[in-house]
Amino acid sequence: MKVVIVGGVAVGATAAARIRRLDENAEIIVFERTGYISYANCGLPYYIGDVITDPEDLTLQTPESFFERFRVIMKVRHEVTAIHPERKTVSVKELESGAEWEEAYEKLILSPGAKPVVPKLQGVGLKKVFTLRTVEDTLRIKEFIDKNRPKSAVLAGGGFIGLEVAENLRHLGMEVTIVQRPRQLMNPFDGDMAALIHNEMRKNGVKLLLGRTVEGFAEKDDKVEILLKEEAPLQADMVILAIGVTPDTKLAQEAGLKLGLKGSIVVNDRMETSVPDIYAAGDAVQVRHFVSGEDALISLAGPANKQGRIIADNICGGDSRYQGSQGSSVIKVFDMTAACTGINETNAKKAGIDADTVILSPMSHAGYYPGGKVMTMKVVFEKETSRLLGAQIVGYDGVDKRIDVIATAIRAGLKATELKDLDLAYAPPYASAKDPVNMAGFVIDNIAKGIVKQWYLADAEGLPRDGSVTLLDTRTPGEYRRGYIPGFQNIPVDELRDRLHEIEKGKPVYVICQSGLRSYIASRILEGNGYEVYNFAGGYRFYEAVNNDRCLIEKETACGMDVMSVQAKKQDFHFGQN
Repeated sequence: MKVVIVGGVAVGATAAARIRRLDENAEIIVFERTGYISYANCGLPYYIGDVITDPEDLTLQTPESFFERFRVIMKVRHEVTAIHPERKTVSVKELESGAEWEEAYEKLILSPGAKPVVPKLQGVGLKKVFTLRTVEDTLRIKEFIDKNRPKSAVLAGGGFIGLEVAENLRHLGMEVTIVQRPRQLMNPFDGDMAALIHNEMRKNGVKLLLGRTVEGFAEKDDKVEILLKEEAPLQADMVILAIGVTPDTKLAQEAGLKLGLKGSIVVNDRMETSVPDIYAAGDAVQVRHFVSGEDALISLAGPANKQGRIIADNICGGDSRYQGSQGSSVIKVFDMTAACTGINETNAKKAGIDADTVILSPMSHAGYYPGGKVMTMKVVFEKETSRLLGAQIVGYDGVDKRIDVIATAIRAGLKATELKDLDLAYAPPYASAKDPVNMAGFVIDNIAKGIVKQWYLADAEGLPRDGSVTLLDTRTPGEYRRGYIPGFQNIPVDELRDRLHEIEKGKPVYVICQSGLRSYIASRILEGNGYEVYNFAGGYRFYEAVNNDRCLIEKETACGMDVMSVQAKKQDFHFGQN
């Protein structure tokens, strides 16, 4: 059996190694147009920032090492220029010599990946305007920085690559500005959770210009001028385009393969394309979202590696199936960690799912053990069925392990209420006896049983101030003085039973505290005394962080409902660490 693989990195290298493990006699040839067959794509920004100092650390395998171990022929700087399904060959061009020929195959694997989105704007070809996708891109950026010592950079785009590059350029001492049209960074997160990421970026000196449109680039005074729609231009020593990626599927299109979203390759659950004996995987293919069931493009290394393995199994006579992607991901944002899995609230509602959320702020480990830090968790679930849809977590410690637990629960089909039953490891330095994941399950279980009713951030501005409802803040007087929502009266939770006469019966009561715990206790006290009560999802810490972020985006001192807080006038917030 002869297998030709177009593209190395995650899919190509994984498939080649797996085929060899299953079939010692297969002839396997990989054509890779770059100079690297297998490299740590996700580590590229950290080489730019000198966190990884040896470029060889980015190269996981060389053609020589791969051949020595697996007897796979790796042809770097060889580009496949055409596919001929009718005669089962591919056209190959050796980029250094220009030699061209056709290579026959019995099975063909396409792993072309994705290419950076480069908008058709004036000046995108300037020498100081870069994209980052390959090792070669990284080396060019690194060489420019080492040679020219730029003091400022503008990043167009605020996804994973944009944030990681921004952090690493800040570590080099550069002034960094992120400009993008969407009004939030990190699209997999809901806007309210993205506000916490915005705060961390600002705290570390990254300037955010959100909701702005880049219209082009120009050279001026040995700098790059970034032209903005209806605003004064910016100037920087360099620009990096991190707007996103799009499937690189020109070969597939020209060969007549069926295409889907944004020109991606359509495959079935065996990773087979519409043409017999041609398989495809990785960033170039359309997949089924595991949670929503909808077609999706999910460019992540984990799914790509799994898909490469599935292709190898099926080529070698097996019957492996890809069950779909759920977008589990994590990112380092300076000292903070942000992670998500499944679908967020925004996308759940777009998919027509009647979704609900809980937002809580548990400690990373037992509160009495030194060093614990607050994390903010948002768990999304279907109201009627309690089906677990997704989660987002932003914090400083223990974020990654909690998102992995929830990702596993989604994959196993657990209901959101069943998170309370998970038997998770506990010791004071690592967790609490009631783990944050368990706590999310407890809250959702209370909602499912009707023990708790919630009100949400989106309700805040519309709550009546005409006396028809009671607005109650159950924090301490000191906390209340440092910042409160106008219209909310302050009765600390521990004084509530003795001051029930101050709360008029027959009116709904909307309760808030710092994190949601004390207001929940207050809700139970009030419910037990005959009141109709709604507890705020998230707590005042969350409300203030999101509201302040929205004000900063608008470049105003206040917006919507004014937060009566000295901290609302500052730009250097430190939520979630106290």
